[in-house]
Amino acid sequence: MTGYDDAYAPDFRPTHVVPQEGLPAWEAPDVSRPTEPLDPFLPVQLLARRGEWGQILCANGWSAWVDGRLLVAVPQAPPTGGRPLSRTENPQPLLDRTAEALERYRRAAADLAAGRTDSEGFRRATRGLRTGVVVDGEDVWVYDDSAGRWMYGEGSRLTTYAAAGPGERLSGATPAAPPAPGAPPAATPAPERAGSEDETRPAPSLGHEPTRVTGVPDGPGDR
Repeated sequence: MTGYDDAYAPDFRPTHVVPQEGLPAWEAPDVSRPTEPLDPFLPVQLLARRGEWGQILCANGWSAWVDGRLLVAVPQAPPTGGRPLSRTENPQPLLDRTAEALERYRRAAADLAAGRTDSEGFRRATRGLRTGVVVDGEDVWVYDDSAGRWMYGEGSRLTTYAAAGPGERLSGATPAAPPAPGAPPAATPAPERAGSEDETRPAPSLGHEPTRVTGVPDGPGDR
């Protein structure tokens, strides 16, 4: 990139990096207003989204709009990072509770599929269930809903992997796996042209390929 100020944005916190191919950029979410492209692997902070567009901030304070779908997320440390490790625990009680919750859900799903219950009965049977488990060989991650934390184990003991802060509750979703090193992003259509710059809500998905803009050199539709 060229033509940027040397000033440093004091509140800059990188959330993404530019993919290895670099990214075209625009002054606004409008393909008719191109600006300097972004260098490969440049750290950026995602400030806002507008449909498929993303507004990014660079460390020198320069901001632009890009195809937000192509940004590569920066892996974040677990919420417990930097804290002392908690004591190890016997994994069997939590594994038993997880198995019971999964079996309860399995029975309810089987009853629904077989017509022995309806949607309302299925909701009643599964109400309050909240569990999660990931098994990868000898490694296991188990969600402890009673404490709002993910536990990690290697067979004989569990330690806290991630825990909610005061007043928070961790999602029951499984921990995100990091992307493969050096893997290029998948090819995707260009972002749709946004409406007024005063819009504050993301544009709804149209359910079809975005409109391709012709006659604008180096626009997203030409990639």
